[in-house]
Amino acid sequence: MRRTLVVLAVLVSQMLLGWAPAHADDKERIALIGVSGLHWSDLTQADTPNLWELAGASAIGSMSVRTVGNITCPYDGWLTVSAGTRSAAGYRCGPPPLPEPQGKGAVIPDYDYLLKVADQRNAGLLGETLAKAGECSIAIGPGAALGLADRKGAVATYYASPIQMREQELERCRVVAMDVDDLIRPYFTGEGKLPTVPDKLSAQDRRAALRLADAKAGALLAVLPESTTVVLAGMSDHGSVPHLRVAALREPGAHGRELGAASTRRDDISILPDLTTTVLTRLGVPVPDAMVGQPLRIGDPGATFERMAESDETAQTMRSVKGLFFIVLAVLQVLFYAVAFLLLRRRRGLRAVRLAAVALAALPITSILVNLLPWSSAAELFGGMLAWLVVLTALAFAGPWRRSPLGPLAVVAGASAATLAADLLTGTTLQLNSFMGFSAEQGARYYGLGNIPFALLATGTLLTSTVIAHRLSRPWGAAVVAVLGTFAMVLGGSGMGSDFGGVIAFVPGIAVTALLILGKRISLVRLALFCVAGGVAVTGFAVANYLRPASEQSHLGRFVGQVLSGEAIDVIVRKLVAMLSTLLSPTLMPVVIAAVAFLVYAVMRPEQATAGVLPAAFTYSPALKAGLIGTLVSGVVGTLVNDSGAAVLSMALALAIPLVLSAGIAALPGEAPAEERPLVKV
Repeated sequence: MRRTLVVLAVLVSQMLLGWAPAHADDKERIALIGVSGLHWSDLTQADTPNLWELAGASAIGSMSVRTVGNITCPYDGWLTVSAGTRSAAGYRCGPPPLPEPQGKGAVIPDYDYLLKVADQRNAGLLGETLAKAGECSIAIGPGAALGLADRKGAVATYYASPIQMREQELERCRVVAMDVDDLIRPYFTGEGKLPTVPDKLSAQDRRAALRLADAKAGALLAVLPESTTVVLAGMSDHGSVPHLRVAALREPGAHGRELGAASTRRDDISILPDLTTTVLTRLGVPVPDAMVGQPLRIGDPGATFERMAESDETAQTMRSVKGLFFIVLAVLQVLFYAVAFLLLRRRRGLRAVRLAAVALAALPITSILVNLLPWSSAAELFGGMLAWLVVLTALAFAGPWRRSPLGPLAVVAGASAATLAADLLTGTTLQLNSFMGFSAEQGARYYGLGNIPFALLATGTLLTSTVIAHRLSRPWGAAVVAVLGTFAMVLGGSGMGSDFGGVIAFVPGIAVTALLILGKRISLVRLALFCVAGGVAVTGFAVANYLRPASEQSHLGRFVGQVLSGEAIDVIVRKLVAMLSTLLSPTLMPVVIAAVAFLVYAVMRPEQATAGVLPAAFTYSPALKAGLIGTLVSGVVGTLVNDSGAAVLSMALALAIPLVLSAGIAALPGEAPAEERPLVKV
């Protein structure tokens, strides 16, 4: 009854005085309860009554616990809270170190290792910031001690269990953090590391561990002052497979609402560094520039436990079949080039090859379009993609454009570019949990233009613009390429796309295509200058983004901050290593090798390789040749400047080469319509 009266009083005051954020009250208290390994599906009224009640009174969402690697152990999770940025202790880690008591507080043993060996220069930043602001804090459990420790690894007040605390300390200190490790502890192997299997415990053993974790959380909840804002977070993974975890924030009026953060631009997803920023913001303490998280924000009503659990299930479905999809795509690409080589040189099955080429080129964008349809299982996912594939292929060969060799090409390339442009303009809802986009549980990106979608957007834009230029004079054709290319490039590089490497690669692709249409020669010096121009353009986007408020910055602006703080080298090295690793990918490189080999052979020995298909395409539409060269330039540069590496070039080739072949088949002598004649010569 008392809690109900408090809620009513808060609501009435907001109505009379206007809305004020909860952290405006200087006396506000905040408690962070970290339960490593906690799923939304773990919460039941029978097994976890305390957590069930807490989450039921909270705004709820999903939390990505990804730090530096794909799998996050409790040590890295709490270290990330300490630093306010994604952090890792190194190696395959396990639980946080057991603190050594020191008076009323404790000290993390060998804390210098994090600063001097693991190069975690931001470790202890949360504790240091609270201490400088004159805020005392209470840590309960090893993880909480690590999260609240200062730069020397010390916490002023530490308890191993919540039952040891005194109520006076809770009234005095406005920050409490508790590490509930009962759920995660049974997962550690004999050497103290996370297991290398998806789930080590049986369902019965996990339920038993959940009951222990719930009892410990309940012990703290029972003694917290009633006005305390409580944040519940699943701090880490529990096995070899990453998952979305629990995120909940309890305060008056939060019940049943979504919980997200500006860091993800999602209404129901947040990341671990958001916890650090939330603590400081709620206390009115300035957030250091080195912290990358954003305060958790309460959104619209309608959030349910079931919906949050489904979010992780959807992410896991995508994860479980993603490798299969790219294997199938690689096999289809290689098989297509082999069969096309045999049939084209004999001038047999031309219509079938053209149909297969258009369908194969349409396959990548169907993985984005499928998210316009509801799906939860792998069968529904692939069924939806097949439906879109049939629709796009049928559309490509329907209507008056089917009579033009460039008609099907224009439909598929235009649909690819238009889909991604529309997705960027509407908040990138289609790329999340898609094969070509980004996965929710991985936490690498939640908004903007991913590296593979960049390849599809750039290729689709360049090919579509050259189809238009095909019917225009040289100056107008080059102008179309420049205008459409610049529009797509700005979408990708601005705050909507937040794509760094894509801009660097897109600018030379646009410039090369436009100049070739104008009949100009491309030298290595010019190409290098175009790449520099791309770097200048993306630097402008990044600086403009950096000048915005921190809550509105994307990773473009944060990268400028990392350059200024000296952290950018680590980011660049990490991305370089990731790019080089893609060169050994068994699913990406076969696509690149097969497409490039087919293209080179078709250019050098056109009659032997393809019965003159490529020369026929380029003779029919010299602008198309310019577009293909521009696409190759963007793909190669994109491979070198993006951490996705070979994935960029492979997807550019997967879209461009089959479409160019389809145009060439239709343009062969006796196949090309007489009503179209190109005005552009390259």
